[in-house]
Amino acid sequence: MDIKQIQDLIKFVAKSGVNEVAIEEKDFKITIKTNQEPTYVTATVPSPVALPPQHVAPVAPVAAPANTTPAAPAPSTPAAESSNLITIKSPMIGTFYRAAGPDKPLFVNVGDEIAPGKVLCIVEAMKLFNEIESEVSGKVVKILVNDAEPVEFDQPLFLVDPS
Repeated sequence: MDIKQIQDLIKFVAKSGVNEVAIEEKDFKITIKTNQEPTYVTATVPSPVALPPQHVAPVAPVAAPANTTPAAPAPSTPAAESSNLITIKSPMIGTFYRAAGPDKPLFVNVGDEIAPGKVLCIVEAMKLFNEIESEVSGKVVKILVNDAEPVEFDQPLFLVDPS
Protein backbone atom coordinates (compact mmCIF):
# COMPACT_ATOMS: atom_id res chain seq x y z
CA MET A 1 0.00 0.00 0.00
CA ASP A 2 1.45 3.35 -0.95
CA ILE A 3 1.01 6.67 0.86
CA LYS A 4 -1.70 7.85 -1.57
CA GLN A 5 -3.81 4.74 -0.89
CA ILE A 6 -3.37 5.22 2.86
CA GLN A 7 -4.42 8.89 2.61
CA ASP A 8 -7.48 7.91 0.54
CA LEU A 9 -8.37 5.25 3.11
CA ILE A 10 -8.07 7.75 5.98
CA LYS A 11 -10.36 10.19 4.13
CA PHE A 12 -12.87 7.41 3.43
CA VAL A 13 -12.90 6.28 7.08
CA ALA A 14 -13.40 9.87 8.28
CA LYS A 15 -16.33 10.44 5.89
CA SER A 16 -18.01 7.05 6.22
CA GLY A 17 -18.79 7.15 9.93
CA VAL A 18 -16.86 3.92 10.57
CA ASN A 19 -15.14 4.03 13.95
CA GLU A 20 -12.21 1.71 13.21
CA VAL A 21 -10.72 -0.11 10.22
CA ALA A 22 -7.92 -2.68 10.42
CA ILE A 23 -6.23 -4.10 7.34
CA GLU A 24 -3.68 -6.86 7.58
CA GLU A 25 -1.77 -8.40 4.73
CA LYS A 26 1.20 -10.75 4.83
CA ASP A 27 3.81 -7.97 5.13
CA PHE A 28 1.66 -4.98 6.07
CA LYS A 29 -0.74 -4.00 8.84
CA ILE A 30 -2.63 -0.73 9.36
CA THR A 31 -5.32 0.28 11.85
CA ILE A 32 -7.21 3.56 11.50
CA LYS A 33 -9.32 4.77 14.43
CA THR A 34 -11.50 7.86 14.67
CA ASN A 35 -12.94 9.74 17.63
CA GLN A 36 -16.47 9.49 16.23
CA GLU A 37 -19.41 7.93 18.02
CA PRO A 38 -19.41 4.11 17.76
CA THR A 39 -21.18 2.80 14.68
CA TYR A 40 -22.98 -0.41 13.82
CA VAL A 41 -21.06 -1.10 10.62
CA THR A 42 -18.15 -3.53 10.77
CA ALA A 43 -15.46 -2.90 8.18
CA THR A 44 -13.38 -5.95 7.49
CA VAL A 45 -11.20 -7.22 4.72
CA PRO A 46 -11.88 -10.92 4.59
CA SER A 47 -8.84 -12.98 3.77
CA PRO A 48 -9.14 -15.22 0.77
CA VAL A 49 -12.57 -14.02 -0.35
CA ALA A 50 -12.26 -13.25 -4.04
CA LEU A 51 -15.32 -12.22 -5.97
CA PRO A 52 -15.38 -13.03 -9.67
CA PRO A 53 -14.95 -10.03 -11.98
CA GLN A 54 -18.65 -9.93 -12.92
CA HIS A 55 -19.47 -9.15 -9.27
CA VAL A 56 -16.96 -6.31 -8.91
CA ALA A 57 -18.26 -2.94 -10.03
CA PRO A 58 -16.04 0.14 -10.04
CA VAL A 59 -16.95 2.43 -7.19
CA ALA A 60 -16.51 6.17 -7.43
CA PRO A 61 -14.76 7.85 -4.49
CA VAL A 62 -17.13 8.52 -1.63
CA ALA A 63 -18.40 12.08 -1.64
CA ALA A 64 -20.51 12.23 1.48
CA PRO A 65 -21.27 15.15 3.79
CA ALA A 66 -18.88 15.59 6.72
CA ASN A 67 -21.63 14.77 9.23
CA THR A 68 -22.38 11.38 7.63
CA THR A 69 -23.46 8.77 10.14
CA PRO A 70 -24.80 5.27 9.58
CA ALA A 71 -28.48 5.31 8.80
CA ALA A 72 -30.66 4.11 11.59
CA PRO A 73 -33.65 2.07 10.52
CA ALA A 74 -36.60 4.39 10.11
CA PRO A 75 -40.25 3.51 9.75
CA SER A 76 -41.32 3.48 6.12
CA THR A 77 -44.59 4.89 4.90
CA PRO A 78 -45.27 3.48 1.43
CA ALA A 79 -48.96 3.58 0.55
CA ALA A 80 -49.06 -0.02 -0.71
CA GLU A 81 -47.25 -1.45 2.32
CA SER A 82 -48.30 -1.65 5.94
CA SER A 83 -47.22 1.45 7.85
CA ASN A 84 -45.56 -0.59 10.61
CA LEU A 85 -42.70 -1.82 8.40
CA ILE A 86 -39.14 -0.70 9.17
CA THR A 87 -36.78 0.25 6.35
CA ILE A 88 -33.13 -0.73 6.73
CA LYS A 89 -31.01 1.66 4.66
CA SER A 90 -27.46 1.59 3.32
CA PRO A 91 -25.03 3.51 5.54
CA MET A 92 -22.68 4.14 2.59
CA ILE A 93 -22.15 4.17 -1.15
CA GLY A 94 -20.92 0.88 -2.57
CA THR A 95 -21.88 -2.44 -4.11
CA PHE A 96 -24.56 -4.58 -2.39
CA TYR A 97 -23.91 -8.32 -1.91
CA ARG A 98 -26.39 -10.79 -0.40
CA ALA A 99 -23.65 -13.36 0.41
CA ALA A 100 -19.99 -13.39 1.47
CA GLY A 101 -19.06 -14.96 -1.87
CA PRO A 102 -20.56 -16.54 -4.97
CA ASP A 103 -20.48 -20.04 -3.45
CA LYS A 104 -21.55 -18.95 0.06
CA PRO A 105 -25.12 -19.03 1.44
CA LEU A 106 -27.22 -15.85 1.41
CA PHE A 107 -27.20 -13.87 4.66
CA VAL A 108 -31.01 -13.45 4.70
CA ASN A 109 -34.03 -14.31 2.56
CA VAL A 110 -37.59 -12.98 2.50
CA GLY A 111 -39.42 -14.53 5.47
CA ASP A 112 -36.31 -14.95 7.65
CA GLU A 113 -36.47 -13.82 11.27
CA ILE A 114 -33.69 -11.37 12.19
CA ALA A 115 -32.37 -9.95 15.45
CA PRO A 116 -30.01 -7.08 16.32
CA GLY A 117 -26.46 -7.96 15.30
CA LYS A 118 -27.51 -10.38 12.51
CA VAL A 119 -25.52 -9.73 9.32
CA LEU A 120 -27.97 -8.84 6.53
CA CYS A 121 -25.62 -8.12 3.62
CA ILE A 122 -22.25 -6.72 2.61
CA VAL A 123 -21.66 -3.32 1.05
CA GLU A 124 -18.28 -3.12 -0.67
CA ALA A 125 -16.74 0.34 -0.77
CA MET A 126 -13.19 1.01 -1.95
CA LYS A 127 -12.22 -2.67 -1.68
CA LEU A 128 -13.50 -2.84 1.92
CA PHE A 129 -16.27 -5.35 2.60
CA ASN A 130 -18.59 -3.82 5.21
CA GLU A 131 -20.99 -6.19 6.96
CA ILE A 132 -24.34 -4.47 7.45
CA GLU A 133 -25.94 -5.72 10.66
CA SER A 134 -29.55 -5.45 11.76
CA GLU A 135 -30.40 -3.01 14.51
CA VAL A 136 -33.96 -4.36 14.85
CA SER A 137 -35.78 -7.64 15.39
CA GLY A 138 -38.43 -8.85 13.02
CA LYS A 139 -39.19 -10.68 9.81
CA VAL A 140 -37.70 -9.73 6.42
CA VAL A 141 -40.66 -8.79 4.21
CA LYS A 142 -38.86 -7.54 1.10
CA ILE A 143 -35.33 -7.21 -0.25
CA LEU A 144 -35.23 -4.00 -2.28
CA VAL A 145 -31.84 -4.39 -4.04
CA ASN A 146 -30.52 -7.10 -6.34
CA ASP A 147 -27.18 -8.82 -5.69
CA ALA A 148 -24.09 -6.98 -7.01
CA GLU A 149 -26.00 -3.74 -7.66
CA PRO A 150 -24.54 -0.36 -6.71
CA VAL A 151 -26.25 1.37 -3.78
CA GLU A 152 -26.28 4.96 -2.63
CA PHE A 153 -26.00 6.38 0.88
CA ASP A 154 -29.36 6.09 2.69
CA GLN A 155 -30.88 3.89 -0.05
CA PRO A 156 -33.50 1.44 1.30
CA LEU A 157 -32.18 -2.16 1.29
CA PHE A 158 -34.72 -4.20 3.30
CA LEU A 159 -38.27 -3.91 4.64
CA VAL A 160 -38.74 -5.59 8.04
CA ASP A 161 -41.96 -6.33 9.93
CA PRO A 162 -41.11 -5.85 13.61
CA SER A 163 -44.20 -7.69 14.92
